[in-house]
Amino acid sequence: MTSSAQPETTRPESTQPADLTELKNQIRKQAHENRRNLENKDELSEVIVGKFMALPAFDRAETVLFYVDVRAEVRTRHAFQAALATGKKIIVPWCNENGELELFHMESLDELAEGMYRILEPKAELRHLPEKVVGPEAIDLIMVPGVGFDERGGRTGHGKGYYDKLLEHARPDCPLIALAFDCQMFPEIPMQSHDIFMDKVITESATYEGIGRKDELA
Repeated sequence: MTSSAQPETTRPESTQPADLTELKNQIRKQAHENRRNLENKDELSEVIVGKFMALPAFDRAETVLFYVDVRAEVRTRHAFQAALATGKKIIVPWCNENGELELFHMESLDELAEGMYRILEPKAELRHLPEKVVGPEAIDLIMVPGVGFDERGGRTGHGKGYYDKLLEHARPDCPLIALAFDCQMFPEIPMQSHDIFMDKVITESATYEGIGRKDELA
């Protein structure tokens, strides 16, 4: 792996605000800044996604959910062609007008197009074809994006709950694997009883074993 100079990651203050929402907002703000300032995102993303596709869980899975990267997230679209070439059923999410994620069976990159805010998503005329619609219970492995993470698999997203709702309906035996840059890792993400821990968090330099859904938050 070719390393690159990375901006210093500023950690949240040890004295936490009483307001949990404010603390999460501080973490999101810092994570966004860290990620924006990070150099060589394409190179690092290839390393991270390569580690995801080398997992035994990926080898075993028949149906895999890939997220489609937006803005400064770990980039995934470069790997779509290779993922399709494995013969696995590759699923990508898209957001409907109600702010809910729906799942689409992608069989070719030609089925995707830039939509609102220049986000790559399934073409509108294909989204509701019966053979293209997939339920979360059919997924064997889920790739999860996020804004900030910790080594326990704690995660915070943008605060809209898109993936939280999706993950609530994932099969209990379906691994949840988050992708992140090192600069998105924090000492602790504040988690509540309804929040979902990842099974693994993969960065360019480490793979963290998370709590997952096996244990309840103490």
